[in-house]
Amino acid sequence: MIRTMQAKDSMEAAALLWEIFEDMELPLLKEIPQSKLLEMVAEAAEDPDYRYGVNRGLVYEYNGVIAGAIFGYPALDEPSIDESFKNVLQKHGYESNLNLFIDQEALPNEWYLDSIVVNKKFRGMGIGTTLLEAMCQTASDAGFERIGLNVDVANLKAKKLYSSIGFKKVADITLSGHHYEHLCKPLETHVKA
Repeated sequence: MIRTMQAKDSMEAAALLWEIFEDMELPLLKEIPQSKLLEMVAEAAEDPDYRYGVNRGLVYEYNGVIAGAIFGYPALDEPSIDESFKNVLQKHGYESNLNLFIDQEALPNEWYLDSIVVNKKFRGMGIGTTLLEAMCQTASDAGFERIGLNVDVANLKAKKLYSSIGFKKVADITLSGHHYEHLCKPLETHVKA
């Protein structure tokens, strides 16, 4: 079942996101121990405006377990999406100038799909595709004409999945020193009255 992320899901979602953080080799992972960093991401997620906040995520729940999660937001929000994490860093005695993410990821005027992750135990069940379709619908309902995401050039499996549902490469981008392709998919807009 797909549903909006809730505060009670924040630690479970943060644990799933760890795989993405490691794949991206984010510099902050060398500064803060895993358990502490996950705790702080989960704490920041209680703010609906945070990158991984309850307002920005959908989860796929399977028999009471979060089998997958997806997060997205309007590109216009990107400059402020990590403010709550900076506050959490300070609260826990770290410098507020530290960041998980340092590069701009979204292209102008798009709904940006920040992260999607499926628990390894539940892969191959179509959960990723279902989450992608749900986030596309969220973006369309919000009036966006396209949704964008970044995929590591070496992640052929993900690129194949995105291509199969209509994403096409529009740009190359470097994030945390790694080469990515920016893919976009046009959307039919269904603005709610």
